[in-house]
Amino acid sequence: MNHAQHQTTSTTRLAFQATVHCLTGSGIGEVVGLGGGTALRLSNAVTLVLGIVLAFFFGYGLTLGPLVHAGMPLLRATGITSAAETLWITTMEIVDNVVVLAIPGAMDAGLADVLFWASLAVSLAFAFVAALPVNRWLIARGLGHAIMHGSHS
Repeated sequence: MNHAQHQTTSTTRLAFQATVHCLTGSGIGEVVGLGGGTALRLSNAVTLVLGIVLAFFFGYGLTLGPLVHAGMPLLRATGITSAAETLWITTMEIVDNVVVLAIPGAMDAGLADVLFWASLAVSLAFAFVAALPVNRWLIARGLGHAIMHGSHS
């Protein structure tokens, strides 16, 4: 394998790992937000906003927490987290919410309905597929999770 192939493979691998990391935080926020909004019988709009806010909160938290825990000053860790996470979380949230809204009845399904959980799983899968090339693009340019990984050195 030549240097260019190795670089492409390692960038793709890092992007995949970053996207799994991203999906974990964003997914936790989505499940808590949409599940909580549904359980509390909030309106669909409020439930979507709650899911988005919590997706950003948990998405940022899974990056910010370890950086601060490792001794990085909060202001620097916040800047790195913002640079590493904002674009992919935004991409994921747009795709995730468009898919959920496009599935008939998904927003009106209850927590006991298979449709609720299936639509959430499908929307997160589509969001992963959309975020992967975004993360790869960012990493290839030394941005996104590349900034975060560089900060550990």
